[in-house]
Amino acid sequence: MATTSAIGTSSLDVNALVTQLMTVEQQPITKLNAREASYQAKLSAFGTVQGAVANFQTTLRNLSNPSSFQAVTATSSDSTAISASALSSAHVGKYSLEVTSLAQAQTLVATGQTSVSAAIGAGVATTLTFDFGTISGTLTNGKYATGATYNSAGNGLKTVTIDSTNNSLQGIRDAINSANIGVTASIINDGSASPYRLVLSANDKGITNSMKISVSGDASLGTLLSNDPAAGAAGQNLSETISAQNANLTVNGLAVSKTSNTMSDVIPGVTLNLNKLTTLGTPVTLNVAQDTTAASKSVNDFVSSYNTLSKTLSDLTSYNAQTKQGAALQGDATIRNLQNKLRSVLNTAVAGAGTFTTLSQIGVTFQRDGSLAVNSTQLNTAMQNNFGDIASLFAATGKTSDSLLTYISSTSASKPGSYGVTVSALATQGNLLASATPGNLTIDATNDTLNMSVNGINASLTLTAKTYASAQALATEIQSKLNGSSALVSAGISVAATLNAGMLSITSSTYGANSSVAISGGNGMANLFGTPVATAGQDVAGTINGTAATGFGQLLMASGGDANGLSVMVNGGALGSRGTISYAQGYAYQLNNTATSVLASDGTLTASTNEINTSIKSIGDRRATLQQRLIGIEARYRAQFTALDGMLTSMNATSTFLTQQLAQLSSTKA
Repeated sequence: MATTSAIGTSSLDVNALVTQLMTVEQQPITKLNAREASYQAKLSAFGTVQGAVANFQTTLRNLSNPSSFQAVTATSSDSTAISASALSSAHVGKYSLEVTSLAQAQTLVATGQTSVSAAIGAGVATTLTFDFGTISGTLTNGKYATGATYNSAGNGLKTVTIDSTNNSLQGIRDAINSANIGVTASIINDGSASPYRLVLSANDKGITNSMKISVSGDASLGTLLSNDPAAGAAGQNLSETISAQNANLTVNGLAVSKTSNTMSDVIPGVTLNLNKLTTLGTPVTLNVAQDTTAASKSVNDFVSSYNTLSKTLSDLTSYNAQTKQGAALQGDATIRNLQNKLRSVLNTAVAGAGTFTTLSQIGVTFQRDGSLAVNSTQLNTAMQNNFGDIASLFAATGKTSDSLLTYISSTSASKPGSYGVTVSALATQGNLLASATPGNLTIDATNDTLNMSVNGINASLTLTAKTYASAQALATEIQSKLNGSSALVSAGISVAATLNAGMLSITSSTYGANSSVAISGGNGMANLFGTPVATAGQDVAGTINGTAATGFGQLLMASGGDANGLSVMVNGGALGSRGTISYAQGYAYQLNNTATSVLASDGTLTASTNEINTSIKSIGDRRATLQQRLIGIEARYRAQFTALDGMLTSMNATSTFLTQQLAQLSSTKA
C-alpha cells in the first residue's frame, strides 16, 4: 500500500519493504527454532529410551530372583483328595499318600437359655480363661469320664472379661469373638423349651487345641461356662459335640499325624492340602518335579525383553539410506555407550555360576541384527541335565557345600567367587536353669508369682493355684503363662520350658547376644528356681574368605574383602572349616544393576536429558533476546523508510508544481 501525503503521492510500499527486510533479519531465529526442534526430538527420543530401559528393568527384577528359574511342581493324581504346591527348595521325587482321617477342631455347647438378651448372674466382673491342650480319656454323651487327663500345650492362656455390660448370652458371644483368642462363639436355636445355646468352636484344628475353660467371678457364669475335662462330670458344664482330631495319613507307608489339614513339614519344601479321605488301598500319587516350563518361560522372557530394548535403541540411532535421514539419536554417544554396556555384560562369562557360564551354553545366542535368539532344543537339554544351574546364569545366587549352611543374601559390595567359611562358635539361646528341683508342686497364694524377663522384655506371671501332677506340668504352666504374656506376644517372643535333670529350664526361642531369660523375684522364685543360673545367648562367630565375619544370632555376614556383605545361616554343625559358599551374579542381576545406574538421578540418561533441557533453555533465552532486538530493528527500518517516503512525496509535489509552471509559461509564449 502506498503512503499518501497532503501534497503528493509516494511510490514506496513501506510495509512491504520492511516485511522483506525483517524476513532476512529473522533468519537467526529460524535457525534457532530448527535447532530447538532437533533438541525436542532428541528429548522425546531419550524419554522413549528411559521408558524402554525401565520396562527392561521390570523384567530383570523378576528374573534376578533364583525362584524364577528354580520352580518345582507338585502334581497329585487326585487333587480332590490331596492337592499340593512346592517351593523351589523341594526335592524331586514321587510319593504315595493315603489319608485315614482329617483334622478337625473341637466344639463345645453350653446348656440352653430362654433368652439371648437376658442377664446371666449378677453382673460381677468375671474372667473367662481359655487354655488349649490335649485331652486323654473316654467321652460319653459329651462328657469325659472320671480319670480323663488334660495337658496344656503351653501356648499361653487367653482371657475374656464379662461384666454387667455384656453378661447376656449374646454379650458373651460378642465378647469372646471380639477378644480374638482363637475361639469362635455363636448361638444356635435348637427348638427346645430353653432353645438358645452358646456354641464355642476352636479356630485351630488338632488334638493339642482342645479347650479348658476356667471361670473366676460370678458363680452363674461359672455354672454355664467352666469346663475342665479332667474334673469329672461335675466339672464339665459344656458338652463336647465335636472332638479335636488330628489329620492322619501315610506317606510312602510311614504314619504321619498333624494338627492341620494343611502341612508343610512332612515333605520338605512341599505343602500338602488334605481335602478328603482317600479310598482304602488306593493311594494318591504325588509327583514332585522340576518346572522346566516355568524356567523356559523365564529364559524366553529375558530374551524377549532384551530384544525389545535392543530394537528401540537401534531404531533411534539408525540411518535411512533412501530418505538420507538419520534417526533422532543417530551417533549419540550416550546411547552408543549404553549399547556397548549391555553387549559387554552379555559377552562376559558369569563367574561362580557352576556348570553354565555363558548364554550360548543353554542355547541363547546373538543374531546378526544384534538380537538374541533361543534354541529351544538346546535349552531343554541344558535344563534336563543341569536344571539347578540355570538360575545361577541369570540371578544372584549362593551355594554352600555344607548342608547346615544356607546362603541368605548379598549386598552391592559382594563380588562373585567361591569363599571358604569357618565357624569358631555356634549361636546359642538365652537360658535360665533352676538350681534344684521344685520344692513344692502345690501352688497357692504363697508361691504363685514370678517376675521374669525374656530378651529384655519384662513379664509378671501368676500361676494357676493347684497341685500339679509333675514338675513337667509346672514347666508347661510357666511356658503357657510366658507365651501368653501380652508384652512378650507383642514383641514376637516365646520360650520353651523343659526339665533338665528334674530342674526347670526356660529357653528363649531366639538366638544370639540379645537372647536371654532372667528372673528378678516373685513369691514363687525360691520354690521353683532356687538360685537359678542365667546364661545369655551368643552370636555365631567365624570367618568368610579368611576375614572375620559379623554374627547376628545364627546369621554370619562377611564384613570385608571380596565377600563383603555375603550372609549365611549357620544351622548347627561342627566348629572349624565348613566348606565354601559360591556366589554368582547372573546376567539378569548384572543388567538390572546397569539399568539402575543408567536410570539414576545422576545416571547417563538423566545427564543427557538435563544437557538437552539446558540447551533448549539457552535457545529460548537467545531467541527472546533476538526478538527484542528485532522490535528495535523493525522500528528503525520503518522510521527510515517513512522518512524516505516523506522526502519522495515532497519531491513528487515539487515536480508536479514545476511541471505545471513550465506548462503555463509555454502556453503564455504561444
